Formats: sequence, C-alpha cells, structure tokens
Amino acid sequence: MKAFRNAKIAGTGSYAPPKVLTNQDLEKMVDTTDEWIVTRTGIRERRIADDKTASSDMAFAASREALDDAGMKPEEIDRIIVGTITPDRLFPSAACTLQELLGASKACAFDISAACSGFIYGLSIGRVMIAAGEAETILVVGVETLSKITDWNDRNTCVLFGDGAGAAVLRPCGDDAGILSICLGSDGTLGSLLELPAGGSRIPASKESVENGLHFLKMKGNEVFKSAVRAMGDIAEEAIAKAGISADEISLLIPHQANLRIIQATAKRLGIPMDKVLVTLEKYGNTSAASIPMALNEARKSGRVKKGDLIVLAAFGGGFTWGGCVIRC
Repeated sequence: MKAFRNAKIAGTGSYAPPKVLTNQDLEKMVDTTDEWIVTRTGIRERRIADDKTASSDMAFAASREALDDAGMKPEEIDRIIVGTITPDRLFPSAACTLQELLGASKACAFDISAACSGFIYGLSIGRVMIAAGEAETILVVGVETLSKITDWNDRNTCVLFGDGAGAAVLRPCGDDAGILSICLGSDGTLGSLLELPAGGSRIPASKESVENGLHFLKMKGNEVFKSAVRAMGDIAEEAIAKAGISADEISLLIPHQANLRIIQATAKRLGIPMDKVLVTLEKYGNTSAASIPMALNEARKSGRVKKGDLIVLAAFGGGFTWGGCVIRC
C-alpha cells in the first residue's frame, strides 16, 4: 500500500515595506488618538507601500526569502498559489505576475480570494495537490497592499490596515509531521459587512463610483468583530480535534492579526495562555492574507518554535471566510 504523502512547510519568508505609519501620524490625518487606537485594537504602527510598489513586488521579496530558506530554486516550483484581495490588477493574476518575476517557468500559477483566510485556504489546496501526487514543490503566498483600498478619511477603518507579504514553500513528508489538519468555512450571507463595493461586474468603475468612494474598503466593525470571535474559536477547536491533539499540547497559536481583543478572546476560548500566542499586529496592523505567513516567518526566525512543536493557525476574513490549521514543525 502506498504511504500517504502529507505536506510540510520547508521554508518561510516575509516582506514589509520600509515606510512606517504610526498612530501619531494618524492623529494628524483624522480625528483619533494613539490611546484610542491602542485600547481598541492593539495597533501602534503599520507599514505602507509606496506608489510604485504593487502586491506582486512584495510577494516576490517574501518568496525569494522562503525559497532560500527551503534551499529551493524558482525553476523547481510546480505550483504558485497567491491569496490576496489586492492583486496588481483583476487579471492577469498576481500569481502569474509573480511567476514571471521569479522565473518559475515550470509552475502553474493562480490566485485565490478569501481575504484574511487566504493563506490557510492556499495551504489547504497545496496540501491536497501534494497528497495527490500532482506537485512536489508549492509556493503559497499571502500578500496585500490594503493601503491602496483604504479611505484615509475614514477614522474607523484607516487605523487598522497595513501592507505586507508572507510566503511558505510546501514539500512532501510523512503523515506524522507537517500539516496535521486543516478546516475551512464561509458564510456568503454576511459578505456585505466587509467588502469592496465597486470595481467588479456588479458596480463597474465609473465617475460616480469613484466620487462615491465605492472603491474603498467598507466595514461594519461591531458586526465583524462578533462574527470573528465566534468563527475563529470554532474553527481552531475543530482543527485541534481533527488533528487528534489537545489544547495543552499546543506550543504556539498564530492567529490572524486583526485586533488584539479578537486574539485574546480566541486564546481564552481555546484555553491557551497569551505567552503561547504570537502577536505582531502592534507593528504591522491588519495585513489580511499576509498576516499569518508574516507572523509564522517571524516565529521561525526568532526561535519561537522548534522541531516537533505543534502550531495552530486561525483566521477570519471578508466573505465571510475562516480557517484553522494544525502543523507539527
């Protein structure tokens, strides 16, 4: 009987733009304060891409680091999966543009749109492809330039978001290591609570859509908060149970970095102390699909995780979408 081929993360990388936008900077732009932002979100600063930097540029930098970390070359990549809601353009995909930048001529490349859950969705697809024998090396990227769809006059949303990219290289491994479980979910009935209204076929770009600010991200924060707390806790519990482990075996929880209160509520629900939770949003804000791979790379490079450790990933994003994942390092 042929042994089951699981997938492991063989290398990680990340990139954050050099420009830092602090809460003090935002105090000069909108009616807000550093105290208000920190108390309600936990964010102190975020990174902002310049006018010439697109999502594919940041994805390229993160991918090169991940490939170097894995000891792989671009021409060895079989698949490129990019999770993003801010591609360079509607088409070609950001993944195809990244393929060109990397020179990964052998790869099949495509984007997935699952907002903040995009990286976990990408891991799920990549894992299945490796298990099926369709690929040996898969590059999964989460990248966003949310600053370019943020209304900098809206104090309720402009304090939240930042730009960045994270990448991971998937390779085959045995069934007792690597990705032990992935659980996904979505609820399209709540999509209007967090959306980019215009730019697609429902509301094509027009003079009126631009004047009405419909090309900026819109969010009903209180409703999103309640759904995020519930869904992230549920999906993390489901992934832990599916992996056949208990919460006290977990070495590190890496949640989507949206809001400190959501992170704290998720950890409490799982019974995981905050010293086992990685929090990076004070430096980067909410980077959507990029937040978990950026945090994962930081955890690996800083020594927060070691061989054999069990890591839980949990995300919630627009759609609504959510995902949970358990990984043995």
